[in-house]
Amino acid sequence: MSETFENGVNTDAPVEERLQSLIENLSSYIEYYHGGWCRLVSFDGKVARVELGGACEGCPLSLNTLHGWIAGTVRQFFPDIIVEEASPLG
Repeated sequence: MSETFENGVNTDAPVEERLQSLIENLSSYIEYYHGGWCRLVSFDGKVARVELGGACEGCPLSLNTLHGWIAGTVRQFFPDIIVEEASPLG
């Protein structure tokens, strides 16, 4: 069986794997340009819980980053997935 790749991502891979890859790419960008990071904490098939760290911790614009940037980008590739901030306790 051959694999299909689009923008360097295996489109035949499970959704969680593709979502993880997208969030890792976003995190690299956020870390390089803003000193923060994000990571996928959990995914139940519908809701992705994301943790923000580094310079994002305590930043008054972190919710804008989460909802506008991370959730907005995820929505472009996965329209049915909801992105939420992971609680500090997981």
